[in-house]
Amino acid sequence: MTAILERIGLTFIRLFEQTGLWFGAFWATVRWMFRRPFDWKEWIRQMVRVGVNSIPVVFLTSMFTGMVLALQTFIGFQRVHAEQFVASVVSLAMLRELSPVLVGLMVTGRVGSSMAAEIGTMKVTEQIDALKALATEPVQYLFVPRVVAGTIMLPFLVVIGDALGIYGGYLVAVKLMRTNPVVYQQNTYQFLSLNDVWSGLIKAAVFGLILTLTGCVRGYHTTGGAEGVGRATTDAVVSASLIILLADFFLTKILF
Repeated sequence: MTAILERIGLTFIRLFEQTGLWFGAFWATVRWMFRRPFDWKEWIRQMVRVGVNSIPVVFLTSMFTGMVLALQTFIGFQRVHAEQFVASVVSLAMLRELSPVLVGLMVTGRVGSSMAAEIGTMKVTEQIDALKALATEPVQYLFVPRVVAGTIMLPFLVVIGDALGIYGGYLVAVKLMRTNPVVYQQNTYQFLSLNDVWSGLIKAAVFGLILTLTGCVRGYHTTGGAEGVGRATTDAVVSASLIILLADFFLTKILF
């Protein structure tokens, strides 16, 4: 019994330590974000890495999510003769919830893991110590460009995901299920408001910050050589995914 309680206590202590490290890194990133010099080339490179290079995976994920959602809701609504509301459900679900969360999780697996591996490799090979020896702040050099890129580019990816998801639902409902295309288009925008659009974009920006900062923090505190890099990469994906899902609940509660 004592061993179990001790293990539970150590788990909570580690959780609080990791939370403190995350918020400490967040505060340091905010402070260094507005200090010169600004490495614009690195910022743009990270934006291309996070945003442009993630478009294919966002394309596939959002398109097929919209198609599956339209198919499932059409079959369900058909039982109560409410097929005309399929378009509203697809558009609201994609804008408010599915597109921000799915894009955040997919980019976490693609970009967050690579950031943790990259910075973790620099840590175990003492490249970060070399940066400090050259009077270069690692937070400004490594964290800031990646966090800025994630915060800026995730909303653009979510906009693409929204459009593709809604279009995927349109293809299934109109082309496959033979719904009236004019009615479907009207119902797509009938119940939408600007708050639905902005809430998804705000979520996307927060998720972008979470996934990039978590990847950077996990990589920066890597220990144990090559094995530690692999462990940090896995922890970055798992931690960022859980934080995104947790933050999604509170953001939904606040925004709606």
